[in-house]
Amino acid sequence: MTELRLVIFDVDGTLVDSQADILAAMGAAFAAEGLEMPARERVLSGVGLSLPETFLRLAGEQGQDTRARMIATYCTAYADLRQAHGPRSSPFYPGARAALDRLAGEEHTLLAVATGKSRRGLDRLIEAHGLEGLFHSRQTADDHPSKPNPAMIRAALDETGVAAHRAVMIGDTRFDIDMARAAGVASIGVAWGYQPAAGLGADRIIHDWAGLAPALDDLTETIS
Repeated sequence: MTELRLVIFDVDGTLVDSQADILAAMGAAFAAEGLEMPARERVLSGVGLSLPETFLRLAGEQGQDTRARMIATYCTAYADLRQAHGPRSSPFYPGARAALDRLAGEEHTLLAVATGKSRRGLDRLIEAHGLEGLFHSRQTADDHPSKPNPAMIRAALDETGVAAHRAVMIGDTRFDIDMARAAGVASIGVAWGYQPAAGLGADRIIHDWAGLAPALDDLTETIS
């Protein structure tokens, strides 16, 4: 019998393209305090971190109370956008849903999520895209320190009972890859996300979803 393996996905910038709503909600948060929003590239470079870490990076010169208000405004604006747009709010990247379905059909593969989203945000995305029952572990920023702390991956390993040498983290940012390394699992970086692929430092880089299966097979065989 083939030993189980665990494939852990980041969400924003990896599975779905949520940048339109992220930027709009961020704009609302800064505007509510009479502040100018940082450049698009700077905002997107922090996607994947928890919201307190994100706003510390983007508005660290503001006081803690101001940042707390900005986080609350961001969350409300993001939720309103998701409610208004439904699945169109964070569309799958081409080929992402098919890749998930293929992996879910493998008896020796379990799927998990490790995301900087809140649990409420992740649950709403899963509901909107009809992904209920697909992920065996859902790890969010509500329950763990921000990436790149390895707590989310370690919790997913504990929850599924899969050994670290049979797990792979897939993400689009250095936060994902550094988290994987800290947890002792292999990593795959995607080239279509919010940070340049050349700087990720992942074990493998894929440029489309067709490259996922061979990369996974190679890494789980190599590290088994």
